[in-house]
Amino acid sequence: MLMRRLFSLMLLGLVAACASPGGNLPPLPDATLQSYRVGPEDQLRVTVFNDTRLTGDFRVSDAGTIALPLIGTVRAGGLTTTEIERAVEKEMRDKNLFRDPSAAVQVIAYRPVFVLGMVEKGGQFPYQPGMTTLTAVAVAGGFNYRAIKDYVSVTRINPEGRPVEYRAERESLVQPGDVVTVFERRF
Repeated sequence: MLMRRLFSLMLLGLVAACASPGGNLPPLPDATLQSYRVGPEDQLRVTVFNDTRLTGDFRVSDAGTIALPLIGTVRAGGLTTTEIERAVEKEMRDKNLFRDPSAAVQVIAYRPVFVLGMVEKGGQFPYQPGMTTLTAVAVAGGFNYRAIKDYVSVTRINPEGRPVEYRAERESLVQPGDVVTVFERRF
C-alpha cells in the first residue's frame, strides 16, 4: 500500500514536471558569432566621405530600406553593414555622383527587445550587443517572486518572417526584436 502511494506520488510529480510552462518548446538555436544583419527599425549612421549632403542618420523602414538624399532608396534589411556600404557605393557610382565613392555604415540604435511575464517591470528595452536572456530580465527589474528562474521563452522572427517560440536558458543570447517571456511557477 505504501509502495503504491509512493509510486502514485512519483508519477504525479513526473506528470507535473512535464506540464511545466514552456516544457514542450524547442530549444533556442545556439547563436553563432556572425555579422549582425540589419532589420526594420534599426537606426543607421551613413557616412559618405567628402560629401556631407549624403551623411546622416537613417531609420530602416518596415520594407527594409533606407532613403538617402540624392541616391534614393537603398535596401538594408537582411544585410550586414559592410553589404550596405557596398550597396550605397554602387548607387553613387550608378548615379554618377562619384567616380570612386567611399561610404561607412554603422548601427547606432538596434531594434528593442521586449520582456514580458513574471518580471518586475515588463516592456520594451534597448538591445545591447551580447545581451542574454538574464540581462534582458535584469533590465526589466528582475524576476518577481512567482517567476520560474531557470529558463524563459524567446519568440524570434525566422528567416521566412514568421514568429517562432523557443525555450531558452539564462545565458542564451537574445537578438534585436526578440520577445522574452518569463513563466509563472505553478506552486
